[in-house]
Formats: sequence, structure tokens, C-alpha cells
Amino acid sequence: MSTASCVRVMGVDPGLASVGWGVVDRDGARIFYRAHGCISTRADMPMNERLAHIRDTLAELTHTWQPAEAAMEALFFAKNVTSAMGVSEARGVIRLVFHDASVPLSEYLPTHVKQAATGSGQASKTDMQNFIRMVLGLSEIPKPDHAADALALALCHCNSERFLAMARTGR
Repeated sequence: MSTASCVRVMGVDPGLASVGWGVVDRDGARIFYRAHGCISTRADMPMNERLAHIRDTLAELTHTWQPAEAAMEALFFAKNVTSAMGVSEARGVIRLVFHDASVPLSEYLPTHVKQAATGSGQASKTDMQNFIRMVLGLSEIPKPDHAADALALALCHCNSERFLAMARTGR
């Protein structure tokens, strides 16, 4: 994509064990799939090593894909405080990677992502995955689930930004 209107967006589904990522290009109303994957860490690794691995890998991906914008899932749970703390630390690392790369980062609640994709904030994981597959023209649902969630975040951001831009221009 070489047009001036094309914007590359990286979606990130934060976690400590697994950080999903997905890259799409938005060109006007059209969205094109580019790549997806997961950054994984092992539970037996020291916390500093896990966070450093997430930082280094995401920084490399950001350098490779050169996103103009990024979207991340907002932290919304507190059922398991230990899990929430680890995810919060990973989110901080993710924020810093995008800050260091001068990539603006937006956050979306899971219900917002589901609403933007399917029209229902209560959509099932299967509904979301099928939506992603269909909209991006993929032959199968992206795997693993965290990567599919990251692509959903990128799509949500594309749609949200497009509608904001239309509102700003009065269209």
C-alpha cells in the first residue's frame, strides 16, 4: 500500500503468558490483512525476563511493520488480582514500546470491540472470530485466540478512527 491515505494499524491483546498482535492496513473504507501472531512467555521465567521478552519482541515487530497507530485492549477485570497485576505490568511495557516508537496508542474495552464488530457487546468468541475471518478475507479463523483478539482490536480502531474522521469533516 503506497497511497497517502493508507494507515497501518497494529492491534495488541495484552497478557503476560501470551500477547496477541495483528496488523492491518486501512485505505479509506477498505481494510487489508497483513499479519498476526503471539508473543509467548513461560510461567517459569523470572518476571523481568518475561517483560523484557515482550518488550524486545514487540519493539522488533513495531520496527518491522511500522504501524502509524496502535490499539490495545483496556484492562477491565480484577477477579484474579495476581493475574491482573502481571497483565498490568505487560500493558506498561506495551505502552512504552509504542511510546518509544512514536506510535499513538488507543484503548478499547472488550464490549466496545464486540459492539463495533458484531453490533452486540455480548457477542461470543466464535462470532468475533468468524467476523474477523470474513472481514479480512481469510480462509480460516486466525490462531491463536489472542492473535484473533488483536486483529479485532485493530479492526475496531480502524472503524472508530474512520467514523471520527468522517465526523470531523462533516461527511
